[in-house]
Amino acid sequence: MQFGIFSVGDLTTDPTTGTTVSEHERIEAMTAIALKAEEVGLDVFATGEHHNPPFVPSSPTTMLGWIAAKTQKLRLSTATTLITTNDPVKIAEDFAMLQHLSNGRVDITLGRGNTGPVYPWFGKDIRQGIPLAVENYHLLRRLWREKNIDWEGRFRTPLQGYTSTPAPLDDTPPFVWHGSIRSPEIAEQAAFYGDGFFHNNIFWNTEHTEQMVRLYRQRFEHYGHGAADQAIVGLGGQVFMAETEAEAKRRFRPYFDNAPVYGHGPSMEDFTEMTPLTVGTPEMVIENTLSFADYAGDYQRQLFLLDHAGLPLNQVLEQVEMLGTLVVPVLRAEFERRRPAHVPSDPPTHESLAAAGADAPHRLVTPAQAGATAAAGGR
Repeated sequence: MQFGIFSVGDLTTDPTTGTTVSEHERIEAMTAIALKAEEVGLDVFATGEHHNPPFVPSSPTTMLGWIAAKTQKLRLSTATTLITTNDPVKIAEDFAMLQHLSNGRVDITLGRGNTGPVYPWFGKDIRQGIPLAVENYHLLRRLWREKNIDWEGRFRTPLQGYTSTPAPLDDTPPFVWHGSIRSPEIAEQAAFYGDGFFHNNIFWNTEHTEQMVRLYRQRFEHYGHGAADQAIVGLGGQVFMAETEAEAKRRFRPYFDNAPVYGHGPSMEDFTEMTPLTVGTPEMVIENTLSFADYAGDYQRQLFLLDHAGLPLNQVLEQVEMLGTLVVPVLRAEFERRRPAHVPSDPPTHESLAAAGADAPHRLVTPAQAGATAAAGGR
């Protein structure tokens, strides 16, 4: 099972000191956090993509390329790459290049984003969010799997005899996760192609997460990719740890109350009751995280949010250290002990996908084996 961290890259004033770091300092902090993740044995670092204040990571592949050069084992991902407002041609180029530079240590999470004004900034209509996601992704699959493409769709200029460069490393496209917290159409899309489904459940109750993941699993099986419990699932999480629960709550409360997304809303106690947020000891984090499989099933990737709401870098690095040394080793062993033998432990990697050969379903533009019409888009 893969464990790691994701960053939304917010630039938020530290409510305990009144200090706001510069954009440069925040970007450097994100890279320092990624290096710490590898140091303590975590598997994955993922960055969000945002084009508006108070967030800084507008160019994920630039950041991930720098991290790739400084690491050896860390898998590099996005928490969201905007499939709606980015040109799929540029996504194909950028992530194939990153794949080469990282020797295959890269995958991608596609999503529609949660900031409405981004759409017109990039010449798109938010009312077309789902059709954009469907059409753009099908084109992206073709760009990574075919040469001399002739293509015409609704949302970009046609392509005639186009070949994307560089081609994916070993002619093996990166593994794709589809990230969504509210759109069943995206769970359907992930299932249609046999891709991963990442439900970043940091804001949602267990019933909602269970419903979305169940839909994806059922449709994954419907399209002939395997049994429902073999579908590739990733979940989010959010923690703050200290030696005692009281100390964790005392230290984290001002940051929770000031967070740019949920600050000034539900109390921290209500939020920990309703969502996967854990504020307490490492043992509490272990217990709560293990419970995710009770409603989402056995899954393959767990990413935690640690570095937001103005938390200073030294505290974030402390959290990464605790996660990597005290929490993840226990979670890794316990999840594997509980996992049925027929359920994959890890999501596909470049190594496993390349080894599967040229005839593997991953190499096909449309690998669905049943009901293969509704989600393809741009056919």
